Amino acid sequence: MTLLIARRPVNLPILRPVQTPEPMLPPDYQGDPLSPRHGSRSVTPGYWGERLAWIAGLVLAVSAFTDWYAGSQADGLTLAVTGWHTGALGKLVFFIGLATLILEALREAGIELPATVPESLVLIAFGSLATIFTLIRVLSIPDTFFDTANRGIGIFISLIAAVALIIAGLLRAAEEL
Repeated sequence: MTLLIARRPVNLPILRPVQTPEPMLPPDYQGDPLSPRHGSRSVTPGYWGERLAWIAGLVLAVSAFTDWYAGSQADGLTLAVTGWHTGALGKLVFFIGLATLILEALREAGIELPATVPESLVLIAFGSLATIFTLIRVLSIPDTFFDTANRGIGIFISLIAAVALIIAGLLRAAEEL
């Protein structure tokens, strides 16, 4: 039969017994948990590139339905021609904006492009195409709309959105590096 003798732990000066402290709640959590919290939101990497791509894609798609050309006739009638009615280039600008929105929605859903095709490159390509198509319409007015020789605000909104799409792609590319 073996006898077990309980020994007192040796008092080591480095390893003193300690008591577990009570959990301390953060200062902003004390109070009502449903109340709005104030403070700065931490910016995640790629935040600006993502948001700018969403906004630029939406504005680019909507701007195809704004007035690209406007003018007044001699009898005082004011005419406006939307980007959709300017021909194939106006429709292509709309579909580029729509493709950008679809690309961003698929990325948010967890479906990503293959690694050989980075999203930043696709956004830069979409923005470049939209910029070229819009600049063609800024510089050359179709003959059927020559009576409305003034450019409307919508074509410049399209141009700004197309350039913003290029910037969104560049911001995404900077994030990937």
